[in-house]
Amino acid sequence: MSSLSVFGAQWGDEGKGKIIDLLARDADIIVRYQGGPNAGHTVVVGAQTYVLRLIPSGILNRGTLNVVANGVALDPLRLFEEIDELRARGVPVGPENLRVSSNAHVIFEHHRKLDGLAERWRGAGRIGTTGRGIGPCYADKTARTGLRVSDLLDADTCRKRLSAALAEKNALFEKVYAESSLPVDEAVHKYVAIGARLAPFVCDTGSLVRKAYAAGKRVLFEGAQGALLDLDHGTYPYVTSSSTGTGGIAPGTGFPAARLERAIGIAKAYCTRVGEGPFPSEDKGRDGEVIREVGHEYGSVTGRPRRCGWFDAVAMRYTLELNGATSWIATNLDVLSAFDQLKICTGYRRGAESFAEYPADLPNLDGIEPVHESIAGWRDDITGVRRYSALPANARAYVERLEALVGVRTQMLSVGPERDQVIPRDS
Repeated sequence: MSSLSVFGAQWGDEGKGKIIDLLARDADIIVRYQGGPNAGHTVVVGAQTYVLRLIPSGILNRGTLNVVANGVALDPLRLFEEIDELRARGVPVGPENLRVSSNAHVIFEHHRKLDGLAERWRGAGRIGTTGRGIGPCYADKTARTGLRVSDLLDADTCRKRLSAALAEKNALFEKVYAESSLPVDEAVHKYVAIGARLAPFVCDTGSLVRKAYAAGKRVLFEGAQGALLDLDHGTYPYVTSSSTGTGGIAPGTGFPAARLERAIGIAKAYCTRVGEGPFPSEDKGRDGEVIREVGHEYGSVTGRPRRCGWFDAVAMRYTLELNGATSWIATNLDVLSAFDQLKICTGYRRGAESFAEYPADLPNLDGIEPVHESIAGWRDDITGVRRYSALPANARAYVERLEALVGVRTQMLSVGPERDQVIPRDS
């Protein structure tokens, strides 16, 4: 038996989809434990590119069981769009390889509408939500007014609970936002029908995963977003609405925390961020533009251009420690072949004050500036390299400097988007 967590160690978009697809070859069960359709895990198989939002990234590996666990904010409309798209492209998806938790909370149209209205209401103070209703869904979960997948499976329960939820939300739309209300009967009819279609996939996924682990199956837990977007430990309030790291696994799946054996962080060889919020190592000049263009740094879900900058060793050391990482994987190393000189953020300063450690105790990171060190780059095309020893000397020196700064050794390097464009560290 074995259990492994794969989490994003930066602000998301680290390339988790490709890595999880790769690691899924040695797993029996892949479990998604938090987040919602704001994820955009990209997997490239030959000439085909797949962007997975709700379905775990192991779905492209035949013989694996993929689980959407109770911690996920599930939009069933988006789920079936994803299922239908995969099936149309020849990927089998059914209850034999995809299961959905009966306890996962459901995103409705009123959540998506409220998400957009609330962001508009904030004006200049907006937090950069994707507008997919995830935050309002989790808010209802915490307020104990949300509906779970199991509520959709019984028509009377669905009508009763959804009618009560819409009575509250419609009052909010009309009286606070001066917007039209949503029709109750139409919503009930739609989601009762969705519940009937969803029913074959639904089970107690916590019991399923615990029993599989006890039977010796290999379990891989797939995180969405990144550790610096964690609700409690990220750059609040510019965060997502769930626990993105290893700490989210136990409550998000029903799998005992003490049985998690390994944790692998995923990070780009530089840094990116989408939307609002602090980004100490952001480069707003030409270098940032080069990273964006060479790395094709545009959101796979939103299409928004990502903010780009240099590797932040201070933040990375914090996220690896926070999540108990046993190793990490550096992605997009090939993008840095565009530079003669590279920078690494090794500290922060604000005025006369210096920070060698991530200042998680500060109310915000306003005014924080990076302290950089420079290191020689390389101009070689490394996308075809498959052995660490075959990398240019400067590329190896860069990787080893990052390892020294963050205190955890890499396990693998990614040098392109395709499945086979990886380099084992011990090669």
